[in-house]
Amino acid sequence: MANVTVYNMEGNEVGTMELNDAVFGAPINEHLLHLAVVRQLANKRQGTQKAKTRSEVSGGGRKPWRQKGTGHARQGSIRAPQWTGGGIVFAPVPRDYSVKMNKKERRAALRSALTSKVQDNKLVVVDSLALSEIKTKEMQRVLNNLKADKALVITASDDQNVILSARNIADVQTATVNTMNVYDVMKHNTVVVTKDAVASIEEVYA
Repeated sequence: MANVTVYNMEGNEVGTMELNDAVFGAPINEHLLHLAVVRQLANKRQGTQKAKTRSEVSGGGRKPWRQKGTGHARQGSIRAPQWTGGGIVFAPVPRDYSVKMNKKERRAALRSALTSKVQDNKLVVVDSLALSEIKTKEMQRVLNNLKADKALVITASDDQNVILSARNIADVQTATVNTMNVYDVMKHNTVVVTKDAVASIEEVYA
């Protein structure tokens, strides 16, 4: 099992913690990591864009001029794509961009993401994040003490003091054990996780 240093909010070492290899020492499957990121980004797309084809725009029911003898190129409708106000060629229509991924694959991808952070020494375990009030400056001070830039902060519970204090800090995002995902873990340079959250992650994903 991998051992990691546990820090307090002042950035001082207060002990060590053993991580479960089933979660934080799993084989890194780059293919599943790629699928998980593609899936999440695809599932964010609304797919509501719409433009009209030549069959849907109004007007143009009559041939604008006769086929021959005018000197103009032959035209069948003033709503053909080459005309101003005409239909769009291969116009986009509402569609579903969602990508499916098996539950076992999603869990394996998350284990791979967490393992990669451990191997890169980018997983910072803090004994607790106990903010007495909602204060952005205090949260920024804690992250500076932990030397955590562009950080994903994972807590065991929905701690509003932590969430609201970190909300206005650039490149910092918060998540709970239930809401963390592969894309957020991989996107951030550092993952700051509380001891309670580590225990919950190991309980859910081991």
